[in-house]
Amino acid sequence: MIQIENTLVSLDVIEKQFCCDIARCKGICCIEGDSGAPLTDAEVLAYQTYLPKILPFLCEENQHALRSHNVFYYDHDGEKVTTLINNAQCAFTVLEDGVFSCAIERAYKTGVIPVQKPISCHLYPIRCRQYRDFEAVNYETWAICGDAVCKGKKEHVRVYEFLKEPLIRKYGKSWYAELEKIAKEWLAQKQGK
Repeated sequence: MIQIENTLVSLDVIEKQFCCDIARCKGICCIEGDSGAPLTDAEVLAYQTYLPKILPFLCEENQHALRSHNVFYYDHDGEKVTTLINNAQCAFTVLEDGVFSCAIERAYKTGVIPVQKPISCHLYPIRCRQYRDFEAVNYETWAICGDAVCKGKKEHVRVYEFLKEPLIRKYGKSWYAELEKIAKEWLAQKQGK
């Protein structure tokens, strides 16, 4: 683990390679899992506020689920997570040409709303967990991301490099610059340079 400000970052974030391969996985992470995507209080409020502008991007079943059950529920750990359909699929999921994607992100990219998809989704496969005195930043492995690991190895892309934009979104440019500096030093040392 390395410490940057009030975070402890797993060495896997620096050492492991990863690069999403949507062409192969088809965005299956949007419809698999035992819980919705973790949400911050600010995200819940924003998605509730902008729901009328997000709904047109969704099919009728998803619209109904969000209108009926709100944008979130509390999971088994008591955390706020996105509403699910059939206990698996995120209610904000769009299916187009056989690929799953996020209606929130589509609304954001088309300029309809000013907020992005949940930071927990944007950061995946990094998962962050807040403790009393620090936040843990860990790399999470999931079998459905096997193609992303292969692509990351093939293209020599580390987890922290692949997730530069969301890491800056969450922690800021100076935090990321420090991570990048430490990563380069650590990897050079590992390779005996």
